[in-house]
Amino acid sequence: MASVAIIGDGPGGLSAALFLAKNGHEATVYGLDKSAMHFAYLYNYLGISEIDGSQFQKVAREQVLGFGAVVLEEEVTAVSSDDRFTVTSESGTGSYDYLVFSEGRNPELARSLGLAVDESGAIVVNREYASSLPGVYAVGRSARPERSQAIISAGAGATAALDILAFEAGQNVTDWDSPSED
Repeated sequence: MASVAIIGDGPGGLSAALFLAKNGHEATVYGLDKSAMHFAYLYNYLGISEIDGSQFQKVAREQVLGFGAVVLEEEVTAVSSDDRFTVTSESGTGSYDYLVFSEGRNPELARSLGLAVDESGAIVVNREYASSLPGVYAVGRSARPERSQAIISAGAGATAALDILAFEAGQNVTDWDSPSED
């Protein structure tokens, strides 16, 4: 079982946590519930005709918690990397196998690890949202500050999580659910 720290609790971070926790991995989300989603009203989120951003955040958090992820309402003050990743917050430090950054437009913590950035300051990622440092991902506005949207961020979080799941399994992984036979 891998341990993953997710810094940021918007759609990207919560989506990553959902896929990881649902598949038996330890997902710890750090965030103060101050996502830009609280200023949004969604009419363009596939499968939901419309929803207030704050209500979306509430439902998403409950879903993530229901699958066993941990959501810590605290600010991360530092991150570091050795053989594992250390996250320092108000309550202390934690050690993790992977990091997923979903910090928003100004990913200061991600940049503090020396990750490659482009001319706009966005974290450079590949198509799996992996950064230049193995085991570190950047999703949402951290990777796409000018072209982001809730459903895109959620998809990026899911993509990063599936990449972690595949790496841990040593093979490609899909996450298909089937209805119960009842």
